[in-house]
Amino acid sequence: MKIRPRVIVIGGGFGGIMLIQKLKNKPVDVILVDRHNHHNFQPLLYQVATCGLSASSIASPFRRMFKGYKNFTFHLAEVQKINTEGNTVETDIGTFMFDHLVIATGSETNFFNNEMMARHSLVMKSLDDALTIRNTLLEQFEIATEFEQPEEKKIILNFVIIGGGATGVELAGALAEFKKHIIPKDYPEIDPSLMNIHLIEAGNRLLPAMSDGASAKAAEFLTSMGVKVWLSTTVKNYDGVNVTLTDQTILRSAFFIWSAGVKGSLIPGIPDDSTRYGRILVDEYNKVSGLENIYAIGDVAAMITPEMPKGHPMLAFPAMQQGTNVAKNLLRLLRNESPQKFRYLDLGSLATVGRHKAVADLPFLKTQGFIAWFLWMGLHLLRITGFRNRLNALSDWMWNYFTYAFSYRIISRPSCKNKPYPEIH
Repeated sequence: MKIRPRVIVIGGGFGGIMLIQKLKNKPVDVILVDRHNHHNFQPLLYQVATCGLSASSIASPFRRMFKGYKNFTFHLAEVQKINTEGNTVETDIGTFMFDHLVIATGSETNFFNNEMMARHSLVMKSLDDALTIRNTLLEQFEIATEFEQPEEKKIILNFVIIGGGATGVELAGALAEFKKHIIPKDYPEIDPSLMNIHLIEAGNRLLPAMSDGASAKAAEFLTSMGVKVWLSTTVKNYDGVNVTLTDQTILRSAFFIWSAGVKGSLIPGIPDDSTRYGRILVDEYNKVSGLENIYAIGDVAAMITPEMPKGHPMLAFPAMQQGTNVAKNLLRLLRNESPQKFRYLDLGSLATVGRHKAVADLPFLKTQGFIAWFLWMGLHLLRITGFRNRLNALSDWMWNYFTYAFSYRIISRPSCKNKPYPEIH
């Protein structure tokens, strides 16, 4: 009996699931290893965090996604180490051997070695993170109703977001709409003017990956919605209540979200000389530098070229395209054909700020406002995994559009991070 090559994929993000789809029922055995049992649509995590969508609308269990794949196996496990010489992957449930390994672990939050901020910050990389933010957000309003003095309420209702990329911009816009539409109706004890939203960006403009026009328009939108945008400003420290800026300005807040940086989610076992910029160095075929049968794709991979001196953008489209190319090359290898180099097709970027407010930098169009917002909704809806999830998201969006009701305002745990609320006096 001919033994089929075994391909292990670590990580079920955009790159990993695209690769698996391209290998459906091909003459290889595909094993997916992930610490979660589902794929989540990360661009919409902020809507789960701000009560606009349910978690189940943007997540799909792997076993349902790949139902009918005769060559697919899934293991819920935490990868602990890669043995590059023995061709094995060590996990908390056992060791797996591979013929080919694809590392698609994505990215993780980068606090730039600031342990204090890492300890106290909220982040948004997973469904658990988004639900933690949602619970914390709602708890802030409930706690604020228990204080009588406006100055005390203001500390509770000071929302600070670090990082002016797409995540920070979209989250700030969603919070501004929450302030406008939910507080007056649901929290009569709270004066909406006491809620302040701060978006702090170290660079001199928002959305640095997009055009100058898109950046300026996003800042204009947010400012008109009442968001306080801080440019060319960095955070020195955060102790759970006090946000210290580099100019010694102090903002007092118990709701602090860090979205200012990411780095590749590396796994022990990859040689140090095969990493750079916190990512794994790969060649133009996505092979890990110095290794023959190990690949890296997506956010964790750094394909250094003259056009991309720091690697491709840490976005969904490069990951999906790399996953497709690696899958095709693995099949070419089985046919003794030469592999093809990866060529990135830039499909543009979009970001939404709020209702009828979005910016779009697409190959065929640069626009802001309603058209960009409509394009953003349509493209994101098409990219959500699963017809039922698309239908749920569309129905939630329509309901929110006509009713101004953020429907999923449910606190699903006793208290924020299971710790007492910090003293504010």
